[in-house]
Amino acid sequence: MGISTPTQPPDKNRIPMRRTIFIIILLLAFTPIFAHAETSLNDLPFVPFSAKINGRIGNYFLGMWPFEKQTPISPAYADPAKFIEVTIKNFNLQISKHFKIADFVDKDQANVWPKYTALDTRLVDKLELIISELNQEGFAVKHLAIMCGFRSPNSNATFGDPRGRGKLSRHMFGDAADIYVDNDLSGWTNDINHDGRVDIEDVRIIARAAERVEAKHPNLIGGIGIYPGNGCHGPFIHVDVRGQAARWNG
Repeated sequence: MGISTPTQPPDKNRIPMRRTIFIIILLLAFTPIFAHAETSLNDLPFVPFSAKINGRIGNYFLGMWPFEKQTPISPAYADPAKFIEVTIKNFNLQISKHFKIADFVDKDQANVWPKYTALDTRLVDKLELIISELNQEGFAVKHLAIMCGFRSPNSNATFGDPRGRGKLSRHMFGDAADIYVDNDLSGWTNDINHDGRVDIEDVRIIARAAERVEAKHPNLIGGIGIYPGNGCHGPFIHVDVRGQAARWNG
């Protein structure tokens, strides 16, 4: 007759091996998501347009919007409903896979905080989709630089082109960006077609990607303008989500 070994009651505090392995796999699978956590624009502090008094919100000067005192020519040119309050603390917060709130903030009044910016979430979506299109076409994009995002009316009059259609620049409405591929972070347009020179052909590739995005996503239709380089910057394209197609060469 064999000697039976007494069985011990299960330890309620011991996690079964299979469950432990399953938990580890889940953690590994979701590590990239945690590592690249993004902040929703809705989680950022906002102030209403009505907070602007005499062209200012606090010490930050914005100026007057084109149709602030009259009926706009279309809903696309209505005053922004609200502004994101950008502080030193949230300036570098990631709001999408490739972009931070800092990418879209007006470049003027560098030492004034907080800053206030208008930003349409559809613009961020369109830029991310442009990157995806370029990558699918074999043009590897590590960094899509935003040369100009939001521009207040004050900044537009100072640094933009206030003549003609520039008076109604989409940058003032938070739904436009001037962009170029800058994988090496040189601050200059990259030779993405590898023809040995940086020229307007490099940004035409980005413009075609933007066209494909609009074809697939009609809610993101807007302007696409192609601009050559000069002594201050390389070639770039303008994109926006104004709601109707517009095409031009700068």
